[in-house]
Amino acid sequence: MNAQARQHAIVAAVERDGRAAVTDLARAHGVTVETIRRDLAALDRAGALRKVHGGAVPAPALATPETGVVEREASRSAAKDRIAARAVAALDLPRGATVLLDAGTTTGAFARHLPEGLGLTVVTDSVLIAAGLAARDDLTVRALGGLVRGLTQAAVGPEALDVLSHLRADVAVLGTNGLSAQHGLSTPDADEAAVKRAMTAAGRRVVVLADATKIGQEHLVSFADTDDVDLLVTDAPVPAPLSTHLTDTGTEVLVA
Repeated sequence: MNAQARQHAIVAAVERDGRAAVTDLARAHGVTVETIRRDLAALDRAGALRKVHGGAVPAPALATPETGVVEREASRSAAKDRIAARAVAALDLPRGATVLLDAGTTTGAFARHLPEGLGLTVVTDSVLIAAGLAARDDLTVRALGGLVRGLTQAAVGPEALDVLSHLRADVAVLGTNGLSAQHGLSTPDADEAAVKRAMTAAGRRVVVLADATKIGQEHLVSFADTDDVDLLVTDAPVPAPLSTHLTDTGTEVLVA
C-alpha cells in the first residue's frame, strides 16, 4: 500500500472509530510508528484529522462565521422551538425556581416556552429576552448590566461578571456556537465566553441547547467542558464518538 492509500485508510479508520492509536495503525499497515506519525502530521496539516498525543481523532467541523441575532432567528426556527419545548418539559421547573438564561435564539425560544404561574425568577444577559419577558406579571425578570454587543444583543463586561459571581441559580440554560469533545463548548467572542463561563459556574444544574449545526464545531474561545454540562438538548442524534464522550462525562442527551 502506497502512502496516499495508507493515509486514506487512516482517515477512514479515525472517522469510523472516533480515535486511532499510533501503535494500532502501525501494526495494521505494517509500517513503523515513525511512519504513522509522519502520516498523521501530514493529515493534520491538511485538516483531514487532528493529531493528538498517541494517535488521532476526527477533525472538527469547520466553524461557521458568527451571524447577527436577526439572521439567526430565521435559521432553523422550527428545530429551535422543538429543542426549547423539550428542554422546558424535561426540567419541570418547580415553583419559585431561579433560571439563568443565556443570550441566543434557541434560549429565546426557551424563554417563550416558560410555563405560567410558577413565580419564576429569570436572570438574563439578553436584551431581547428581557424585553420579551418583561410584560409577564407571573415572572420576575432581571437583566444583567454591561456593554451590549450589537451582533448578539448580549450584555458583557465586568458589570455582568460581578453580578454573576454572587449568584447561585437553580438552573443555567446556555446556548453555544460549537460543541466538541476536544474543545468543549465554544463561542467566537471572548467577552461573551466570559459571561457564559460565569453562568455555568453559577448554575446548580447546567443545560445546553444546541441545534445539530453546532455539533462538532469549534470556535475561538472555550467557555465550558462537557463534564460541566448536566443536560444537552439537541434536534438530531449526536455522532457516536461525541456521544460516547458525553456518556463518559455524565452528560444526559435528549433529542427533540
